[in-house]
Formats: sequence, structure tokens, C-alpha cells
Amino acid sequence: MHETAVIHPTAIVHPSAKIGKGVEIGPWTLIGADVEIGDDCWIGPHVVIKGPTRIGQRNRIFQFCSIGEDCQDKKYVGELTRLEIGDDNVIRESCTFHRGTSQDESLTRVGSRNLFMVNVHVAHDCRIGDECIFANNATLAGHVHIGSYVIFGGHAAIHQFGRVGSHAFIAGCAALNKDVPPYVMAAGLYAKPFGVNSEGLRRRGFSPEAISAIKKAYKIIFRSGKTVAEVIPELEELSALQPEVGPMIEFLQQNERGIIRA
Repeated sequence: MHETAVIHPTAIVHPSAKIGKGVEIGPWTLIGADVEIGDDCWIGPHVVIKGPTRIGQRNRIFQFCSIGEDCQDKKYVGELTRLEIGDDNVIRESCTFHRGTSQDESLTRVGSRNLFMVNVHVAHDCRIGDECIFANNATLAGHVHIGSYVIFGGHAAIHQFGRVGSHAFIAGCAALNKDVPPYVMAAGLYAKPFGVNSEGLRRRGFSPEAISAIKKAYKIIFRSGKTVAEVIPELEELSALQPEVGPMIEFLQQNERGIIRA
């Protein structure tokens, strides 16, 4: 335990936990065995962090969060699994992040610079990229993969093994039982595609030409009436001119569950 950490007298920190420089741990918080917290993190009151869990630098974790707990999977029987969290994340009140299972890679991984609002659930074996926003009560089932710069609206939920590509926008209360390709806006129960996240792309510096090509790719995928296999050659021609289309091709080639449809 580093001498520069500020730990409230009522907090309980396991002797094997590794606490970085400048870490602040609030009252009534429990840090378990095999937990590593990077420099300059702030851990609020009444937080439970269970290991094996690795947390990067400058994360802020608010009250009543449960981080690194055993997963809610009946197949889980106590095997050694992990949770890894990157840097500069904000994890607001009552969020729950669970460790992985041996049925996958025994790992739940969260990237950096994400915002998790109140009561977000990240289930076992999820993979989350960077710069995402999850609004209140967003729920990720097990084995879900989320790209970077994804926005999840409040109460949105995704089925186990689901995937959402980077720069997608998921509306509030959406229910995803199929995958959402990169750049696509999805809404509804069950969710359907509602165009391209153009405003988000503009804010992130995508050129007008790139956005136009992505919109054309969207029409090929969702409005041509063709199968995924049939649209890929057309998308490859478009990608040769605008490489920003490439992630859509890669996503479709890796798709196994099917994508949302109008």
C-alpha cells in the first residue's frame, strides 16, 4: 500500500491489495484481495472491489458500486477469472461490473475514458472500447462486445453475445437482440436501424466525404434488399475510395448472430 494514498479509517483494504500513488479511498469501502488500483484514482464511500481486478489510473468510482464481483452465471463455479479497467473512466453510483467466466477468456475488459452513469450493469466476459457513454440503467448481458465512441441511452439493453460497432448510437429503452454495425443509430423494441450517426461523426472530425460514403454504405446494407454476403463486394469498392467504410466490412464479415433489420 503506497504511503501517499489517502484511506479513510473505516475503509477495509486487504493486505495483498496494491494501491497506487495519490489514491483516495472513502469511508466504508471494501478493497479485497488481488485488487490493483492505479495512481490518482478516487474511490468513493461504500464501494466494494473484489479481485482479481486491475484498475488503471485516474478512475473515479462513486458510492455503492460493486466492481469485480462473481458473475451472475449458473455455470460459474468459483473458477479464477479477472476484470480489467483502463484509465480515466467515470463510474457513477450503483454500477456493477462482473468478472469473466472460463466459458470465454475468463476476462471482462473495459477500456479508457468511458462514462458509466448510474446503475449501469456490465456482465461477465464483456469487452468495451474507449470513449463510450452508457446512460442510466443501461444493461450489457454476458459476452457482449462494444466498440469505441458508442453511446447507449438510458435503459437500453443488449442480449448476450451481442456486438455493437464503434461510433454507433443506441437510443434509450432500445432492446438489441441482433448486432449493430459501426456508425449506425438503433432504436426500438426490438431495435431497428434509423440511419447513420452523422452528428457524432462530425463532432469526431470525420470529413463530409467520409460521412457521405458511410451513408451510402448504410443504404447498401439496409435498403438494397441484398444479403450480407451480397453487399460486401459493393462495400469493398466503396472502401477503396473511403477507408472509413472498412470497419463496416470487417464487422459484417465477423458477424454470426445477424444484424438488426428494418
